[in-house]
Amino acid sequence: MPARPSVLFVTDLAYQARGRRYCDEDIRLSARLRADFDIALSHPLDAAALMDGFDAVVVRNSGPVLHYQERYEAFRAEAAARGTRVYNPLSGRGDMAGKQYLLDLTSAGFPVIPTVDRAEDLGRLPASARYAVKPKAGADSIGLTFVTPDGLSGLAYGDILVQPRIDFRYEVSFYFVDDAFQYALHAPDPDRRWVLEPYRPTEADLGFARRFIDWNTLDHGIQRVDACRTPEGDLLLVELEDLNPYLSLDRVAEPAREAFATALTASLHRFLDTPRRG
Repeated sequence: MPARPSVLFVTDLAYQARGRRYCDEDIRLSARLRADFDIALSHPLDAAALMDGFDAVVVRNSGPVLHYQERYEAFRAEAAARGTRVYNPLSGRGDMAGKQYLLDLTSAGFPVIPTVDRAEDLGRLPASARYAVKPKAGADSIGLTFVTPDGLSGLAYGDILVQPRIDFRYEVSFYFVDDAFQYALHAPDPDRRWVLEPYRPTEADLGFARRFIDWNTLDHGIQRVDACRTPEGDLLLVELEDLNPYLSLDRVAEPAREAFATALTASLHRFLDTPRRG
């Protein structure tokens, strides 16, 4: 019998996330993948030391990398040098590479919350009673603050992003494996981001989400497109999560969970068939 592919499944089971159970999601998902792969779970700080013994490294709910940025950058460098297969591939242009994509998409005219990082560009933002200020290296709302227009002049530009605060109707997330849409969830109450319900997207909604999936050009991987619905009914991108997106699988019905796991399994098999780099 041929050997089964081996996968190092990277997750921080102890990370405490507001409104989410990272450990439950990864325990269940890794158990499901065990039907096709030999699986070992690893803390993100141990991944670089262990990855040579596996056919692929799957990065899942590993927590915000800003808490261990230096070790994460070392892991990326080691993986690139050794030609390690890392899933999601480390070529993502979304959150995996920081928040620069919000600036790039704003400049390119994509439907994204307008974003600037220089005082001289503040005039490109629509007028707002309050502005969101977040660090470029931020994640999970860490470091997020709000200021009035008068407060914009006192900011230390360079390492921050500034956006108008949007009075949105609700947030909605679209989940993809490779370029295939899987399911959508929305938070009807803007003040309860992680109290999610199933959402049936329109063709226009899916067209919106696919623009960002196409822009990111990842051949393999899990991506989550987060958007907000404005009072006028438009969707604006909030985040393109391509590093370790939480999937909220506990919020979807069993058929959707199984369909997602099946799609992920097939994607991983295809990924393992690609040549190693390096």
